[in-house]
Amino acid sequence: MGAPEISPWLIGINAIALVGLGLSRTGGRLQLLILICSLLGLGLSLLPLAQFPAANRQIDAEMRSVLGHDFLTSVPATVLQPLRSQPWVLADSFRGIALEDVSVDRGIVFARPDETTLTLNVYRPLNPGRYPTIVVIYGGAWQSGSPDNKPTFNRYLAAQGYTVVSIDYRHAPQYRFPAQLIDVNTALAYIQAHAEALSVDLNHIALLGRSAGAQLAASAAYESAVPLKAVVLYYGPVDLIAGYQDPPVPDPINTRAVLRTFLGGPPETAPGLYRQASPINYVTANLPPTLLVYAGRDHVVQARYGRQLYEQLQVADNQAVWLAVPWAEHAFDTVFNGLSNQLALYYTERFLAWALKSA
Repeated sequence: MGAPEISPWLIGINAIALVGLGLSRTGGRLQLLILICSLLGLGLSLLPLAQFPAANRQIDAEMRSVLGHDFLTSVPATVLQPLRSQPWVLADSFRGIALEDVSVDRGIVFARPDETTLTLNVYRPLNPGRYPTIVVIYGGAWQSGSPDNKPTFNRYLAAQGYTVVSIDYRHAPQYRFPAQLIDVNTALAYIQAHAEALSVDLNHIALLGRSAGAQLAASAAYESAVPLKAVVLYYGPVDLIAGYQDPPVPDPINTRAVLRTFLGGPPETAPGLYRQASPINYVTANLPPTLLVYAGRDHVVQARYGRQLYEQLQVADNQAVWLAVPWAEHAFDTVFNGLSNQLALYYTERFLAWALKSA
């Protein structure tokens, strides 16, 4: 699943193997087998790189079509300067993406529902002040995870002049929906009430969720009383009835079992909860601009459901941007310097700069 993200490494390894075979004077079936495997590995490793230019052109055209051809002209040059210069930097695939120092406060308690302690982590620039804010909601099939997830991403954005607040929520099966959505809304209320202490600019807030967290982010954003500037959805389930009725093949997490755990049963016995938990049912006009980031080869959350949400948002005259990484699998951004995340990060940071920092 993670092979496309380290394809430059695999290309190098297979190339070295082929050079070694070329220099070897031994023969036989074993050498032929190694040769075939190396050639096959090299070809497979090159596929994502071969697809990259077309995917990049398509995303760039989509951003300009939805947000405006010159959408970044409204963003101050000082904001654009620290953004990534290219959608993919080969050297970063090997050395990693550089991170600047930021301030990090972990374990801030924002609620204790049913004696369950819920906390949040705050990442922010070193200089005091209020900053445009990104509230991050982790994934984990609504059953696992914590605000400590994906700290590299949070640190990266904080270094660009954002306050990043990573929030917690109660987990299934002990707590079923809508407990998780209630916790997200409680966290948003806490952030509003403690904006100064948390370095939050209340006029410039976005939600960002991954997988199960994207379902919660979209549900909260499309119903929220909190004024939001944008929502970013990374490979999130948005139509839970359809997801139950037509799970992916193969189905590595047993989608139906996950949904029964989350919602207390199948759609036949809990149709109201399934509808309530499906963000696709909340599409109206005047929603926050939405960036939908999906993996084309996702075998956990099929990209076609995200595409349906994208199309409904557009039909309702909302600004929605479709960012598809055709070779990627679910949770591709776990490899932060990987090929897929470099592409997604390049456009995500520009979308956020446009939504939260335009003059």
